[in-house]
Amino acid sequence: MTALVLASTSRYRAELLARLGLAFTTASPGVDEAALPGEAPAQVALRLAEAKARAVAANHPGALVIGSDQLAELDGRTLGKPGSVTAARAQLGACSGKVVNFHTALCVVDTRVAPPVARLAGDCTRVVFRALDAEAIARYVQAEQPLDCAGSFKAEGLGIALFERIDSEDPTALVGLPLIALARLLRECGLRLP
Repeated sequence: MTALVLASTSRYRAELLARLGLAFTTASPGVDEAALPGEAPAQVALRLAEAKARAVAANHPGALVIGSDQLAELDGRTLGKPGSVTAARAQLGACSGKVVNFHTALCVVDTRVAPPVARLAGDCTRVVFRALDAEAIARYVQAEQPLDCAGSFKAEGLGIALFERIDSEDPTALVGLPLIALARLLRECGLRLP
C-alpha cells in the first residue's frame, strides 16, 4: 500500500483530505512562505505548494506527498492570516462589497520513482463579499474567531453568510485543499479512487 503524506499541519486540510477515505499521515514542511519580489499571488501559491511537498518528500521515500498553499488577493495585494481580532475586523472591512480571489495550489510529489515526479494543479476561487457593517463584522469575528484563516473567514462555517456569491470549479479549494484536482492527481499516480 502506498504511503500518503500531507505536507501540512493545517487541521482544515487534514479534514478535507479525510473526506477521500484514504489513510494518511501529516508532516510539517517548515518552508519559508514569503513571496519573492514581483511574484504574483497565483505564482507564490504554486511555488509554495511544490516547495512544501518536496521538503516533506525528502524524508518520505516510497510515498505520495501532498503540498498545498493558498493566498487571498484583494485589489492586487495579498491578504494573510490576520492573527488578531483587530486585524480580522480590518480585513473583513476591506473585503466588504468587493471581490477577493483565492489562489489555491496543489502539488503531489511521487517519491516511489527516481527522480521524484511532481504534479501540479491550481485553482482560483472568486468570492464576492456582501456589504458588511462594523457590527456584522464584529459579531462574525466574535462567533467564529477566524484568526488563522487567510481572508479572516471560514467558508465551511458561518463565514458563508458573509458572501453574495462564490465562483469556483472546486468548492473545497476555498477551504485550502482542492479535492477535485487532488483526486485527479492521485489517480494519475495510480491510486484507485471512485
